[in-house]
Amino acid sequence: MAGPAARAPARDPAPARLVLLGTGGTIAATAGHASQLTDYTVTEGIDAMLAAVPGAAALADIRCEQVFNVDSRQLTTARVLRLARRIDALLRDPGVDGVVVTHGTDTLEETAFFLHLTVRHPKPVVLVGAMRPGSALSADGPLNLYNALLVARDPLSRDCGVLVAMNDRILAARHVAKGHTTRVDAFGAAEPGALGWISDGAVRIAQRPVLPAAAPFSLAGLRGLPKVDILYDHQDAGDHLYQAAIEAGVAGIVVAGLGNGSLSPAALRGCARARRRGIQCVRASRVPWGEVTAKAADEQDGILASRGLNPQQARTLLRLALARGLDTAAIRAALREL
Repeated sequence: MAGPAARAPARDPAPARLVLLGTGGTIAATAGHASQLTDYTVTEGIDAMLAAVPGAAALADIRCEQVFNVDSRQLTTARVLRLARRIDALLRDPGVDGVVVTHGTDTLEETAFFLHLTVRHPKPVVLVGAMRPGSALSADGPLNLYNALLVARDPLSRDCGVLVAMNDRILAARHVAKGHTTRVDAFGAAEPGALGWISDGAVRIAQRPVLPAAAPFSLAGLRGLPKVDILYDHQDAGDHLYQAAIEAGVAGIVVAGLGNGSLSPAALRGCARARRRGIQCVRASRVPWGEVTAKAADEQDGILASRGLNPQQARTLLRLALARGLDTAAIRAALREL
């Protein structure tokens, strides 16, 4: 009688193939001394950043690319489009399993939301930054980067859309927002909460977003975006800023309105003047959390409610919508669906 067949020795799974894209920001910055947490300068390239994180290079087969290296307050439409196209191309490459992007925190949420609207693939895309420069005592960048690589290589992260990994949290780009100016726990997603977290080197996904197969907007043929301003409403507001925006040639205005997107008399006058010139207006809210609900007067006034989008998100969506030639009804539907 033949004995049992010998079992082939188990093979270690092939390492994930990740591309680490550097764009600059605090995570790539240094200051004059270890206790200095402001007034720092972007100095480090992406290869040096990866080399400085113990054990990070062993997590996956990592290829580094420096897309640009600037403070995120210096980001332009051209740079964001370049980054989005590079990410999209990498995700289509069968030799790439995921992408990690280091980014400055000042505008990280804007880039993340733009990618949410334009890039959709089962492979993970993870944005990461830091609230303290790399030269600081208790710098948060090295661990954040390590965790972002953990998230990008993990199969649990597939089909979750664009993610942000900050301070041990895994956040959806659709909902992420910066809620503090300086603390390391600055980023969150108040109502939906975090998708998951990283604990003791393990990725934990507690909830998964429901995402359509295709991104709402395509990058194809997109060479630029129309100019859209955000105007902040307040007591005793004037309508001179609306006139200035009109004269500057904006295609849209987003009002960071009061409470539930309520508009002061001056904001209503300014939006009415803009609408007569064919400029699309959206009322959002200066309140950090909560949905701006539609009002009966919106359709009559030709103003759109931002729904669940904050002012900067509403601006991003409006620019893409106008670039694609969507009319008021189609933009209203897009806001409602998000």
